[in-house]
Amino acid sequence: MRERVEQALNRIRPAIQMDGGDVQVVDVTDDGVVTVQLMGACGGCPLSTLTLKAGIERAIRAEVPEIQEVIAV
Repeated sequence: MRERVEQALNRIRPAIQMDGGDVQVVDVTDDGVVTVQLMGACGGCPLSTLTLKAGIERAIRAEVPEIQEVIAV
């Protein structure tokens, strides 16, 4: 499952990097929770929650439907 999550992130990563940020998978649990770390400009951006839920989580769940939630650390 982690590999599929990474593939989904690789599809949206260029858009995130264009804004000076990046995202790294920290963990994928058996119950479908993905933990990510937002880096670069995304780490301190006030819109990072929107990016996380509307962008990253949506992209991951579209390709890996068994994922229940994406959280940032």
